[in-house]
Parts: sequence; structure tokens; C-alpha cells
Amino acid sequence: MDVAAMRTFVSVAETGQFQAAADELGISQQAVSKRIAALEKHLEVTLLVRTPRGARLSLDGQVFLPHAKQVLTTVEQAELAVRPGSRPLRVDVLNRRIAPAQTVYRFYQSHPEMNLDAVTLSDENAVHAAQAVLVGTVDTAFRALSKGQVPIGVSAERLLDTPLELMVGPGHALANAPRVRPADLVGHRIWIPGIRPGTEWALFYQTLSDAFGLSIDALGPNFGDEALMDALADSRSLATLVGRGDRYLWPQAHDLRRIPLHNPTPVYPHVLLYRTGDPHPVLAALRDHLRISGPPVADDVWTPDWMDR
Repeated sequence: MDVAAMRTFVSVAETGQFQAAADELGISQQAVSKRIAALEKHLEVTLLVRTPRGARLSLDGQVFLPHAKQVLTTVEQAELAVRPGSRPLRVDVLNRRIAPAQTVYRFYQSHPEMNLDAVTLSDENAVHAAQAVLVGTVDTAFRALSKGQVPIGVSAERLLDTPLELMVGPGHALANAPRVRPADLVGHRIWIPGIRPGTEWALFYQTLSDAFGLSIDALGPNFGDEALMDALADSRSLATLVGRGDRYLWPQAHDLRRIPLHNPTPVYPHVLLYRTGDPHPVLAALRDHLRISGPPVADDVWTPDWMDR
């Protein structure tokens, strides 16, 4: 059914005049007549009775009018729901404890009027997440994705480089170091439970291992962050890697240490993916926020060479 014709019918019914409806809708009186005639033909009833003074509703028109108004209200609500800025910006933050989620949370704290929704597509790898952005499952996502993997229709900006830190318990050999080099980690077991084959973070840590001769593994079951913190606190040899902006909590008695890496500083390159030309105002504000609020990064950074391909 023609929504424009239905809107025209409601206007004539409320004003009682074809010309008044034409003025209200910004069309000609002839166009009003054509729309009403087409609607009546479609419904196979007479909706309006022409009189010397204008038009009045027929019995069928009186029955149809409240339904037509309800349909138009629903249409207006549907249009409003998808109008840029009217619905929340859906941001895939990958994992709620790591730097993207914490950065988006700080953005929201400084802009509480911004309408956004943080979600996690944690089962998706970078390529699948880019497709989710392209088809509109989410509006934007943080992923480590090379240039050649970004699909047409999706834009990618590297806006959040997260420096890595070593996390160890108080008995670890490097526990009291103010900072360490990647080369200092050779021979130490670095455990990062939860790495899934086929994901971009699995590729990142494999590339990091190969570049510096490190032993990074995800062996054993992943019982969550608390179990990881417990294991680090009790071990003299176990370590893990975390991002500088990642949020971890542990009991004070654990006395865990977060030690910056340097010479070079490995960084995890979070790329912001979004549909090219997306006019959502919160997206523009988020991009501006990311450009000025990312964690400070040293000059001697290391990133995987595949990021530039």
C-alpha cells in the first residue's frame, strides 16, 4: 500500500479540503486527487465523498482512518529508529576488559549524552567482524586487520595502539625490573589462555613469538582471568602479556607486577572498522576521541609486518 497516498488521505480527512491537504503536503491539488483515487482503487471502496465545500469521510473512510493513522505512526517510528543519531551506535569492543572497551567507556563517561551500546563479537575473527560491520550487525569494531583484508565498503583507521606489558607474580625473576626488553623474555614461559586458532590475536602472538624467539602458549584449559591471576601469584616462572589499558583486578596479597616492555615496545594495533560514509554522529565523536586519547606509545614500537600489507 502506498504510504504517501495514505498520508494524503489522512490530511484530506483532517482538513476537509483537497486544496488544504495539497498545501500541507507541498503538492498540487491534482496530485492529491490522483493519490486518493489510486488508494480507493486499491481498496476497492470510496473513502471520501466530494461535496461543494470540500470532502467528507464515507462510512468506509471512517473505518479506515484510525488504521491509517496507526500505520503512519508506525512508519514514522521506524524511520526515526534508524535515522543517524537516533539509535545507539553499536560498538564491538572485542572483550570488555581490554583497551578498546576501557577507551569506549571513558569516551562515554566524558560524553554521557552520546547514545552508544558496547557489544562483543568474541566468537568472530577479524575478517568476520569486518563483514559484520559491512552488513550492519554492528556499526563499528576494533580489530587487528591488515589493509588487504578490509572489504570494499568498510573504512579502517588505526586509532588505538596498545603497548604490551609483562605481568608476573612477586617471585618471578623479572618481578622487580622497572621495565624489560622482549629479548629478556627468551626462555620464560608466557601463558595467554584463551588464544583461539584462526583469530587475529593468535596471529599477532605467533608473529611476536617468531620475531623475538619467545615461548607464548595457550596450553591448558582457560578458567578465566581470576584463575590466571592466581596462577601468576603462585608461580616463580609463569608470566603473561597484557595491554597497558587492559583492566585486571586481583587480591592485594597476590602482589602482581605489570612491567612495561621497551627496546622495542610491542604494541597491539587496534584498527577501528566502520562502514564508509556512515553518518552516525556518535561515530564521528568517537573517532575524534580516539585520535587524542590513546595510551602514550614509545618511539621504538614493534608491530607485525602483516599490518602494512
